Parts: sequence; C-alpha cells; structure tokens
Amino acid sequence: MELRRLRYFVATAEAGTVSGAATRLHLTQPGLSRQLRRLERLTIGAPTVTLTDVVAPFIATLAPDDPTTDVLGADGLSPADTLRQGADLAVGTIPASAPFHAMPLAVLPVWAYVPADHPWAGRERVRLAELLPEPLILLPPAFTARQAWESAVRGFPHEGIEAANGTVAQALAAAGRGIAIASDDPRFGLVPLAVETDGRDLSIRLRAVWDSRHAAATTIEGFAARLGRFVRDRYDAPAA
Repeated sequence: MELRRLRYFVATAEAGTVSGAATRLHLTQPGLSRQLRRLERLTIGAPTVTLTDVVAPFIATLAPDDPTTDVLGADGLSPADTLRQGADLAVGTIPASAPFHAMPLAVLPVWAYVPADHPWAGRERVRLAELLPEPLILLPPAFTARQAWESAVRGFPHEGIEAANGTVAQALAAAGRGIAIASDDPRFGLVPLAVETDGRDLSIRLRAVWDSRHAAATTIEGFAARLGRFVRDRYDAPAA
C-alpha cells in the first residue's frame, strides 16, 4: 500500500468520517473522497479456477466507485502466503488463524462430469460407490477438489488418471477418457452430477481471508461480504 493511500485511510479511520479526515489533512471533503476512490486498489489472491469461475465474474459486477481490483494467482499457496505475496484478500478453502480473519463464503459442490450421451447424463447425482469402478480423471493432489475426493474414498480401492487442472480434466472427459472429478464450472457440454457420500454431497468450503491489521480491514471485510453474497447467488449455494 503506497504511503499517501495509507495516510488517507488512517486519517479517515481515526477521524471516523471523511469530513473530519479532510479537515485534518487540509483537503476539501469532495477532494478527499475523490482521492480515496482513486487510490483504492484491492488485490484478490486465489487459485486459478477460483479466479476464473468466481472472482472474475464478481469483478464484472463492480460499480465505477468500487475499488480498482487486481488479481493474484495463488495456486498451492496458503492464505498467509497469498497475503504475503501482496494480496489484500485471499480466497480459497484453507482455514487461517490469527492475526488473519476468515469469513465463510459458500459451500460448493465437487462434481462428477460426464458427457451428454453418457448413461448417467439424465441424473442429478451419483453415489460414490457407483463411481469407484469407473475410469476417473482426477486433479493433482494440491487441488482441494482432489483432497475432498481422497478424504471421501479413503480405504476404498480406486484408480484414475491425473489431469493438470479442471479444464484439462473436463476436456479428457469430453473425449471419452473417463469421468472428471472437479469443482470447476462445466465446460465442453459436460453434465455435472453431485457425488453422494455418507448421506451428503461431496463439497468444498470457500473462505475469504485477510489480515486484521490491514489499514483498510473494514473496507476489505465489506468487500468479502459482497463476494460471499455473489457466490451464493451465482451457485444457489449455502453459506460455508
């Protein structure tokens, strides 16, 4: 965060109002408001699939007076590492501890993707036991969809080929190489099936994490809350 921006944010927080901060900084209130809008820049860090399917569509809904939003790819990074890399807000599935604050965003499904001409294509869900004998296309171990899958199948024999990411996994499924297990949005005309295991659907929990000591922590918290509402509306998903 540049020093001038930090000074404006701190003065506004200490004064409690923009008008009070403007007096302290010897600026007009409209002038300070314009400076705050111009200087506000918020960087969201997230895994590539989350940036593509969640963060980018959210950015497209922002208004002109919202913070200018950048993104930071954070594949394989913890929330703490993502924030240390320069993000103001980290979005992912890994929990965080103090001094970082976490906000649950949504529970999102891990899908079994089949082609439209697959015998299961007319169904809404498939049982885990039905999937295990099938040829599967899995993501690398660092992906949370893969981790959720491995947790569900622990102790059960299963095999699968590994794809570099969810897009490639779905491409292979579209080519008839197997059933893709991923949390990405559907591509290539594939049909998503919920995976039922132990009476519930296989899922991941999306969280937003930021540093509670950040000078703009209140602004970031409000932004995270808006992101959560967007995700839940977009996917008709429950809160995490």
